[in-house]
Amino acid sequence: MNIEQIYTNCLAQGAYYIESEGEVAIIDPLREVSSYLDKANAENSKIKYIFETHFHADFVSGHLTLSKQTGAPIIYGPNANTTFEAIIAQDGQEFKLGHLTIVALHTPGHTMESTTYLLRDQHNKDYAIFTGDTLFLGDVGRPDLSQKATTMTQEQLAEILYDSLRHKIMPLADHVIVYPAHGAGSACGKNLSKETIGLLGEQKKTNYALRSDMTKAEFVKEVTEGLLPPPQYFPLNVKMNKEGYEDFNDVLKRSAKALSPEAFAIEASKTETIVLDVRHQNDFAEGHIPNAIFIGLNGGFAPWVGALIGDVKQAILLVAPEGKEQEAITRLSRVGFDNTLGYLKGGFRAWKDAQKERDTVLSIPAETFKTTLEEEGTSVFDVRKHGEFNTEHIKGAKHTPLSFINDYLSSFLPNATHYIHCAGGYRSMIAASLLKAKGIHNIVDVAGGFEAIKRSGIPVTDFVCPTETQE
Repeated sequence: MNIEQIYTNCLAQGAYYIESEGEVAIIDPLREVSSYLDKANAENSKIKYIFETHFHADFVSGHLTLSKQTGAPIIYGPNANTTFEAIIAQDGQEFKLGHLTIVALHTPGHTMESTTYLLRDQHNKDYAIFTGDTLFLGDVGRPDLSQKATTMTQEQLAEILYDSLRHKIMPLADHVIVYPAHGAGSACGKNLSKETIGLLGEQKKTNYALRSDMTKAEFVKEVTEGLLPPPQYFPLNVKMNKEGYEDFNDVLKRSAKALSPEAFAIEASKTETIVLDVRHQNDFAEGHIPNAIFIGLNGGFAPWVGALIGDVKQAILLVAPEGKEQEAITRLSRVGFDNTLGYLKGGFRAWKDAQKERDTVLSIPAETFKTTLEEEGTSVFDVRKHGEFNTEHIKGAKHTPLSFINDYLSSFLPNATHYIHCAGGYRSMIAASLLKAKGIHNIVDVAGGFEAIKRSGIPVTDFVCPTETQE
């Protein structure tokens, strides 16, 4: 038996490769499937099943492409409704994989088709569960993502999730290994652990949602409390996972189009097109194409694109570090953004050499910012999450979280200078680019973010334990 978690940090997502006696099952594959095929070929194994724990909202799965290339059936749990051929498993249905058995346990609540796959070893002993978004380490899946597709409230879904956990998962033995679909950083839960593999017994002791004395009413209150609106691209990804999508290789071939500065400028002048700059934030600050949006590859790239650009059909032109163009296209496609028109050939250096118009973002060190703060009326904007801000922030700072920056545009007065920061500098540069694209240009970024601010000795509020704050 061989179990491998294939983890993608940008999406905080875990896919799984399970092999026994030359037969392979893939659970929740990413859209680009070459790694699974290469691994199976290298081991002279055959992919027999493709299991999906639910209709994913935060990424586009590779189930259709993988099934087309291998002939392996796609398996969903009860209540799944697809426009393509799939096995809709019954609760408790078993699937043989070499010496192993995989059992579909219907665990609705996160979504109504959510299913946990129980793996039994060659002795028919419970060995591991692949929980999708039903159970994470430290958390459970949010119960509000399928509301638009049903007549149910998030409270009703949370009640169903409570029953799924108590009747299907918690009765399993403590030694059973938990393999979730996500870790910290995913928007599919509120407070996920950084760990991505654990034991069920440990979760029973430490996961707030699995308390043995927890009532259903308490569970519903705690699971639904503090839920922020889901990113706007989530339902679009669900639609693609249910109804199908273009093959990734076709997307890559069409999108990897090198454009000269002149051709790029013509395309960029079209009102429906966004210029997306994916370089490092320091490079963007030093010079970028006017009105370009910065979301760097070195951070949570794909989820931020999904959250801030939203429409997966949006036409995009890329400015990338040379040699990173294909990576950018790939990571965009993982969240359904397939309408990349091309990239700037030669990168931003070619744009400068062509003497095209450029813009900059003023970025100052925290020590300089400290001196500025002593002046009366300095306007400070903190773009971190609610939990980060509530834990500790600059005294007098205004909270304008990046995810909802457009809701705070009126706070940025036209004739004032606005100092913005996040935790380390990545999100504040995204915010600066979005504000500048909206015509707000008097922005100053504090380099190094809150970490540098604290080191400089700038007065901040008293520390509040993060567990007491709303994320």
